[in-house]
Amino acid sequence: MNSKQKILFISQEITPYLRETPMSLSGKVLPQKIQEKGYEARAFMPKYGCINERRNQLHEVIRLSGINLVIDDTDHPLIIKVATLQPAKMQVYFIDSDDYFQHNSAGELEIVASPEDNDERVMFFTRGVMETVKKLRWEPAVIHCSGWVTSLVPLYLKKAYADDPTVGGAPVVYSLFSDGFDGTLDSRFVEKLLQDGFSPEDLKSLGDGPVDFAALNRLAIDHADGIIQASEDVDPALIEYAKASGKPFLPYQGEEIDGAPFVEFYDSLRRPS
Repeated sequence: MNSKQKILFISQEITPYLRETPMSLSGKVLPQKIQEKGYEARAFMPKYGCINERRNQLHEVIRLSGINLVIDDTDHPLIIKVATLQPAKMQVYFIDSDDYFQHNSAGELEIVASPEDNDERVMFFTRGVMETVKKLRWEPAVIHCSGWVTSLVPLYLKKAYADDPTVGGAPVVYSLFSDGFDGTLDSRFVEKLLQDGFSPEDLKSLGDGPVDFAALNRLAIDHADGIIQASEDVDPALIEYAKASGKPFLPYQGEEIDGAPFVEFYDSLRRPS
């Protein structure tokens, strides 16, 4: 990579917008480490209702908002907000929706509080990120997704946005975390994805039954270009599935985040120009 390369981070959680966890800390520290090595990083995350917009200085980006995304034959307006993460001065974009995210919520994250909407929430988040990056005309060299909320990104990139000049050519990395969810997604999840233009072959790793956390991660592995183990205690079956795919795999690097192994991993995935 050269110093002008851009890395797009799509994260389930980023601190200080959310409480500090291993996942949210990684969402903050890793992009900062990458920027310190001379690359340009931008990040996306959901605009959960518990995020204090005033304290974190979020503001709506009017020129990017206003797109309607159709999910299950229903229009959902897309709202884009942005903040600057200090001290790295990195732009963090927030995907918001009155339909999928509460406002001024003091409770749990919506992915926990209203799990019945998680299938459409994840679809909306994924498509919202893709459409926003297109509008920004910000062409990433690599796209790095972290957490199950980002698990549809590899699928959409490889199948729905493959020909897009902004994001279509970028290799996509998926980080496996142990943080998951109980139960299964809406029983019509696969049907809704089929409505969005995917084929049964694209979705084969989801199987015929209800879609759980493991199935969602297998789908991400199927369509990603590289896999990273981001938690020490990731389900061994998922690690085995990732390794069996034959795709580049970066094992767990420990709690202390060093940008160098990640840059080397990104670089190994880049297609020759």
